[in-house]
Order: sequence, then structure tokens, then C-alpha cells
Amino acid sequence: MSLAGKNLLDGPDPTFLPREAELENRIQSAEPAAEIVKDFPKSSLAWANLAEEALAAGNTVEGYAYARVGYHRGLDALRGNGWKGHGPVPFSHVPNQGFLKALYLLGQAAAEIGETDEAERIDKFLDDSDPTAKEMLAGESA
Repeated sequence: MSLAGKNLLDGPDPTFLPREAELENRIQSAEPAAEIVKDFPKSSLAWANLAEEALAAGNTVEGYAYARVGYHRGLDALRGNGWKGHGPVPFSHVPNQGFLKALYLLGQAAAEIGETDEAERIDKFLDDSDPTAKEMLAGESA
């Protein structure tokens, strides 16, 4: 019997979101994030990329709003794939990275607008989802 993917800590099993192949292709083509999100409004990755662009341009409020939409779209996707409100969301599974990126950016934007309590809750949620995610995402934006 294989133990690959088996949760040995007696908690909820990890959640693995499905691939978004067409979205991934559009992102690879360097199409503007605002155009992509129009065609993929349910994708947390599309919204996270839009948030990242806004934050990089110094548009903190817009970045916060886009990241919040990405976060909520990710919650919808997680629930639709069996997630019960807690448990691992592995960063190593590429389709999960959009949700985790939106969550990470939401935390950054919340801190920038002085929402300290929210930023702390998000930081804990990110660590609970995958303790390696923050480091991986910080490396992407470095």
C-alpha cells in the first residue's frame, strides 16, 4: 500500500485543486492580467496576478481588493473540491498556488493599509495551509 498523499498526522487530507491549463497558457503568453481575469473570473490565480500588478504599481487599495476577490474565489474552489474549512493546501501542487498567492498578497496589502489583525490572521491561515508557502511566495516576488 502506497502512503503517497496520505495524511499521517490524523488530520484532514490535503486539498488539491484542478489544473487550469487554458489559464496557464494565457499567463505564459504575457497577456495583461486585467484581460485574463475577464475570461477567468472564478480563478484565484487570475485575481492574484492582477493584485500583484496593482501592488507593484503602488496601488495598494486596488491590490487589496483584487487579492480579496482572489482569496474568496480560492475558498469557493477549495470547498468545491472537498475542503472543509481547514487542513493542508500544499504549495507544491501548482494549481493550489493561485489561492495561496492571493492569500499572501491579501496579507501584504492588509498590513500596508494598517489592518494588523487581518494581516496576522492571514499569516496564520497561510502557515496552516502550508508552512512553506510564505517563503516560496516571498522568493517569487524578490
